[in-house]
Amino acid sequence: MTLPDQADENGQFAHFRALEQLYASAPINNLFRSKLEILEPGRSRITFSAQEAHFHAAGAAHGTIYFKMLDDAAFYAANSLVSDRFLLTTGFNLHFTKPIRGGTVIAEGRWISGKRRVFIAEANLIDEEGDEIGRGTGTFMRSHIALSGLSGYRQSE
Repeated sequence: MTLPDQADENGQFAHFRALEQLYASAPINNLFRSKLEILEPGRSRITFSAQEAHFHAAGAAHGTIYFKMLDDAAFYAANSLVSDRFLLTTGFNLHFTKPIRGGTVIAEGRWISGKRRVFIAEANLIDEEGDEIGRGTGTFMRSHIALSGLSGYRQSE
């Protein structure tokens, strides 16, 4: 396994940009418009707009948006440390702390531990007022899926 922090800086940068392209290529993101940034090894940020189409009957975002953005932010923070394989979510704990009523929301992901087979990462959601509106912790496992075999994962030459 090659960890980006052991690779040269250009290889690490290329891996991060390729992960961002992979995220953008996922069909699910046509339903949940969002943008991923890999900030550094083990850290990611997703910016998204909570819209009325994501709301439940009581006028706030459905829990699916919390899970999707928290899982994605934690997942990509962990996968930023693995340059050869796609990780899989094996478990995720989620805590809702405030309703999302709309606007721009930031999901910040941070790797916590693990560098071989299982990784642990956490994420939190911050609304436009700067309040935490949700948090979660996930476990992620290396799969047999090569990143290089995924059409959305493209490293520039």
